[in-house]
Amino acid sequence: MPSKPSKSLESFPNPSPRRDYLIRMQIPEFTCLCPRTGQPDFATLFLDYVPDRKCVELKSFKLYIWSYRNESAFHEAVTNRICDDLVALLAPRFLRLTARFYVRGGVFTSVVAEHRKKAWKPAAGLELAPIDEQHSTR
Repeated sequence: MPSKPSKSLESFPNPSPRRDYLIRMQIPEFTCLCPRTGQPDFATLFLDYVPDRKCVELKSFKLYIWSYRNESAFHEAVTNRICDDLVALLAPRFLRLTARFYVRGGVFTSVVAEHRKKAWKPAAGLELAPIDEQHSTR
């Protein structure tokens, strides 16, 4: 049976809950609709998070991201909504979602939404630098 878009996010237990470690994802095919014109907006999403007790299950996350394809949403709203949904599901120690939208009318838009668990401080050596400051090839 083919997969369908879904707003249902799932998680699984963190296999190493005592350790601070960073999970990085790149989602290059995010789309939603411009609420003004109805035209598609395209973005690459970058998700960085330090799990606490739960990790996001990837197939459910893929179907969740796909569910925005036919939804009207401003860039700021959709980025914050995805961040809020992930925080509600995972209660992570740290989560940053960066949405880099492709050019529209000569303007590139990037929206960064971040969550940090109260009183949590990253373990020594854990790199939480924003994407632009990272030395990776993403």
